Amino acid sequence: MSQRKKGQPPQHQKRQPGVETEMNPRPESEMKHYLAAGKLTDKVAIVTGGDSGIGKAVAIGFAKEGARVVIVYKNEDEDALATKAIIDKLDRPCLLIKGDLSEYQICQEVIEKTIDSFGHLDILVNNAGMQCPAKDISEITPEQLDTTFKTNFYSMFWLSQAALRHMQSGASIINTTSITAYQGHDELIDYAATKGAIRTFTYSLASQLAAKGIRVNGVAPGPIWTPLIVASFDKEKVASFGTDTPIGRAGQPDEVAPCFIFLASDDASYITGQIIHPNGGQVVNA
Repeated sequence: MSQRKKGQPPQHQKRQPGVETEMNPRPESEMKHYLAAGKLTDKVAIVTGGDSGIGKAVAIGFAKEGARVVIVYKNEDEDALATKAIIDKLDRPCLLIKGDLSEYQICQEVIEKTIDSFGHLDILVNNAGMQCPAKDISEITPEQLDTTFKTNFYSMFWLSQAALRHMQSGASIINTTSITAYQGHDELIDYAATKGAIRTFTYSLASQLAAKGIRVNGVAPGPIWTPLIVASFDKEKVASFGTDTPIGRAGQPDEVAPCFIFLASDDASYITGQIIHPNGGQVVNA
């Protein structure tokens, strides 16, 4: 394992949700040191936001475990193709679907294309998201609030609805929430609100689906080095990002992805309605 750095070079990207190929250094998302054990052999998994960051590491980790992977991304073609190339080398099928998940019809098409390509669906990872910092609540426009909720929460709701028409007992839904759902964030009020909604959505859907044998869990990362960070904050904040955690640094995507692999596998067969917290040692109260 490479030496994990405390702090990063100052940098900023003007486009949301950011591009991994322009980051310095690039996130550690390729799961190079992960030892697979065939835990997801021939499972079909959708990973939204799977082109970069946490989603990329999850998609690659799933492929290493034997899954057939569908990566959904908005418009980051270079990142998506680079991730697919890694999965291709693992000799696992990988379908790329480009589209804006804030649109209801796109969410329906993602599920339809997955079933058309692979015939069934075992795992849904709702991971795509965006954030736009605002120093004062008055800066959050109706348009921004609407876009943040549609991208982060509505898409998750719509995808889950559509996916469940094809899921059987033993299937798994895993939602990416955030430490902000527990601690809040004074410059990410709308984003944190969506993550709180995801948290309670996870609990509620898990309760509803338990009798059907479909598990629903979540992962609540702390500060993780992803394109979303350099697209959200100024250079100074990026340079010190994550250094206030007990471990003293931001996490890497390949330190988060094993949480998703565990929750998707039969190792977690008795776990539903739970949230895992890869956050560098920050204590949160459930």
